[in-house]
Amino acid sequence: MIIVLVILLTLTICFIVGISSFVVGVNAYVMDKGDDTILTSEESEKLDDVDCIVVLGCFVKEDGTPGNILADRLKTAVKLYKNGVAPKIIMSGDHSSEQYNEVASMKNYAVNAGVPSEDIFMDHAGFSTYETMYRAKEVFKAKKVVIVTQEYHLYRSVYIAEKLGMEAYGVASEYKLDETREVLARCKDFMTTIIKPKPANLGKTYSIKANGNMTNFA
Repeated sequence: MIIVLVILLTLTICFIVGISSFVVGVNAYVMDKGDDTILTSEESEKLDDVDCIVVLGCFVKEDGTPGNILADRLKTAVKLYKNGVAPKIIMSGDHSSEQYNEVASMKNYAVNAGVPSEDIFMDHAGFSTYETMYRAKEVFKAKKVVIVTQEYHLYRSVYIAEKLGMEAYGVASEYKLDETREVLARCKDFMTTIIKPKPANLGKTYSIKANGNMTNFA
């Protein structure tokens, strides 16, 4: 009986050590891959031929205005647009019901900040970081993008975009977060980019060089 318990304990320890090593290794790898492509705002202004800025959605308040985290992303994206980093913006988020619409909130913010409506594309099915990047490439035909989100989220976002075949860079918004759950999310999407599943909702395609208003009611 004691021998059996020792064997089970040993196997359990080996399993835990193995999982821990995988998590630590994947996170180090993903973050290392992103180091050279996460830029300051000033550095991003030196890029050429960027198709669009991609803004990742987040919590929207009951009154339809962006939460603090999302507003921070939008503020950064508008600044990059006005400084000529890219001629178009993709607002990607959750619009899974009439009662909850991240992308409308995002577009309204940018329009009120002076971005022309026709330069803003609405991705209504950006339900995850992976789906946002997949759709940026396959639905909007973007090849070179600048992604805007908080720094902790940028490493995974840029990694996914590059694994899906885009040339991707990231600019971090100012709002600082310590997201421990991102550690597991990096592992999840590390595996997802190996399998490369299609999102459940792709729909029709739009050229990122066209008029963004065609996506207002997509």
